[in-house]
Amino acid sequence: MPTSSSLSGRVALVTGANHEIGAAVARGLAARGADVLVTYLRSTPEQARPGQPEYGRQRAEDASSICADIVAIGSRAVASETDLTDPDAVPQLFEIAEQELGPVDIVVHNASGWKKDSFSDGRDDHIGRPGSPVTTESINTQLFVDARAGALLMAEYISRHRVRHATWGRIVTMTSGTGGGYPGQVSYGAAKAAVISYTLSAASEMARDGVTANVVYPPVTDTGWVTDDVRAFVETDHEHHHIATPDQVAETVVWLCADANHLVTGNVIRLR
Repeated sequence: MPTSSSLSGRVALVTGANHEIGAAVARGLAARGADVLVTYLRSTPEQARPGQPEYGRQRAEDASSICADIVAIGSRAVASETDLTDPDAVPQLFEIAEQELGPVDIVVHNASGWKKDSFSDGRDDHIGRPGSPVTTESINTQLFVDARAGALLMAEYISRHRVRHATWGRIVTMTSGTGGGYPGQVSYGAAKAAVISYTLSAASEMARDGVTANVVYPPVTDTGWVTDDVRAFVETDHEHHHIATPDQVAETVVWLCADANHLVTGNVIRLR
């Protein structure tokens, strides 16, 4: 059996893992011995953020390099390009994992359908990003990927976990905010508030199954979108203390998955 720090023999499913935080989490879990199903959805040129070419480049790549890194570490990796706006995609992911790697022990939901929208009059926000109105598309993309897919991943996970009478499991979801209002990115904030609620409910309802569920709230993280304006904002804003690297955020996610942390559950862990 794995030691308190090892994840040898465990299988992890990580969404949004073809770039930055998700990729760092996948590599970090593999470094502890876990085999990883890497899920991703490549972005299109139309989805690129103006003035942020590196962010767009990373999101447009497949997961081949991440899988190669995991194999080089000594773990197994399988990649699946999956559109999480499709609810049927979730059980298919678990089928892929079970066929290629084994039953899923760890779920990390990092994927996001981020699309900036607000109720403002189109003014730029505090770091210079233009405003976009709330629309059906902007609502659905984020609620479907961040919240609905998160809930379905948890539901599918616990169903299979109970069928095989498993006694160990880990769920980690990612947020930006504590569940309150999110001016300037209102649908994103609503979707993240929903996934926080789902995760905290899972922590309570799955505790007897040996499953922990926690939310990680990273600081501003340099995933290719951080500009000089963002850095200046972080330096002057009392709510933000650091600009993190993806590997720094991943360290907390991987830590939550360790055997020794079986009592750490039902938390929104804010990194600053």
